[in-house]
Amino acid sequence: MEIPQIDLKNYEYTLPDERIAKFPLEKRDHSQLLQYLKGEIRHYHFYDLPDLLPTDTLLVYNDTKVIPARLIFQRETGAKIEIFLLAPVAPTTVIPEIMLAKHPVTWETMIGNAKKWKDGEILQGRIQMGAKEVVLQAKLVDRESKQVEFSWNDPEIAFVDLVEASGEIPLPPYLNRKAEASDKDRYQTVYSKKEGAVAAPTAGLHFTEEVFERLRKKGVREAQVTLHVSAGTFQPIKVDNVLEHPMHSEQIQVNRETLEILLSNSGKTVAVGTTSVRTLESLFWYGVKLIEGKGEDFFVPKLFAYEKRERIPSRAEAMQAILDLMERQQVETILGQTEIFIFPGYSYQMIEGLITNFHQPGSTLVLLIATILGEDWKKVYQEALDNDYRFLSYGDSSLLWL
Repeated sequence: MEIPQIDLKNYEYTLPDERIAKFPLEKRDHSQLLQYLKGEIRHYHFYDLPDLLPTDTLLVYNDTKVIPARLIFQRETGAKIEIFLLAPVAPTTVIPEIMLAKHPVTWETMIGNAKKWKDGEILQGRIQMGAKEVVLQAKLVDRESKQVEFSWNDPEIAFVDLVEASGEIPLPPYLNRKAEASDKDRYQTVYSKKEGAVAAPTAGLHFTEEVFERLRKKGVREAQVTLHVSAGTFQPIKVDNVLEHPMHSEQIQVNRETLEILLSNSGKTVAVGTTSVRTLESLFWYGVKLIEGKGEDFFVPKLFAYEKRERIPSRAEAMQAILDLMERQQVETILGQTEIFIFPGYSYQMIEGLITNFHQPGSTLVLLIATILGEDWKKVYQEALDNDYRFLSYGDSSLLWL
C-alpha cells in the first residue's frame, strides 16, 4: 500500500452543538440507522438490523467493559484532585491482570488540579464496601509521566472492586456534562464483560437482547474480540501532517475460538464499531508479521500495514499463522498491542461492512470511515445532518458496506 498525502481539511464538516446527543434514547434499539450500500442511502431504525444483514453474516463485536476510571480525592485543605486512569504500569501492563490485583498498583494517569498535589503527599479516600470501609491511598510516584501508585488496606479486595465502588464513568469531553447514575448502565454495551476500557465502544450501545435474539434466529453468527479503548480515541489531530498524529497503543485480547471462526467464515464479516475494525485488521497484520518472520511479539506499529511488500497474504493464511503460533505456545488466548492507523489509501483485509456511529469532524475515526466510503463519506454525513440524526457517542447509528 502506498502512503498517500492526507489533507485534514478534506475530512472536516460543520457539526452544530445541538446535533450532539447529550443523553441516550430511552430505548437502545430505537436509534436511527442509516444504511449505505453501493452508493445508495436508506433510512431505518436499529431494530431493523436483522433484516439488513445476509443470513451468513459474521458479526464481530468488542466485549470490553468501561471502568469508572475517574477517581476523585480530597486533600485535607479541601482541594479536589481528579485522577483519570489511562494505562497500567506495574506490577503488570496487562489490563485484566491489574484489575484483579489485590496489592498496590501503579497507573499512568491524567491529573486534574495536579499543581495542588504536593510531592510525597498521600491522598486518601474512604470507600464503603458492604459492611466494610476500605481506605484507598494515592501516591504520585512520577510527576512528569503522571504515574500514580494506589494501595489499600484490605488484601481481600481487588482493585477493580474499588474502582467500581468509588469511580465515576468517564464520559467523553464533548458531552460537556457530569456523569449521572444512569450512565453507569447506558454508557456500557449489554454484552460488556472484560473491564479495562476508559471509553465505550459506542457502536454497540444500540444492541438489545431482542435484537440479538432476532439475529440468531436468522442465522447471523457472532464472534467476540476485546480492545480496551483508551482516552486517545478522543484526541484531536493537531499536526499538519496527519501521519505524525500519535496513535495511542491499545490492548487487544482474542481467544482461539474467535480466530477459528474468522478462519472458517465464508460469509460477510461485519464489525460492530471502529474498535472491532482496529482489532480485526490488527490481527490480520499480526498474522502477516508472523508469516514474514518479523518476530512473534503481538505489536502492530502505526504504519506497518503500509510497508511495501511483494505479496499480501490471504485472510485465511494470516489467521492460520496466529493459530499455529498459539498451538506451538499452547495458549488459548493471545494478548497484544496495536497502534494501527487506518486512513484513505488503506485496503481492508478482514471486513465487508461496519456498524458505527457518526464521528467528530477531522478525527481519526472520520478518516477510517472515509477509507470505507471514499468521497461518499461527505454525502452520508450530510444526509444524516439533513435527516436529524443524533451524533457522537450517544447518537444514532449507520451500517456501511464496502
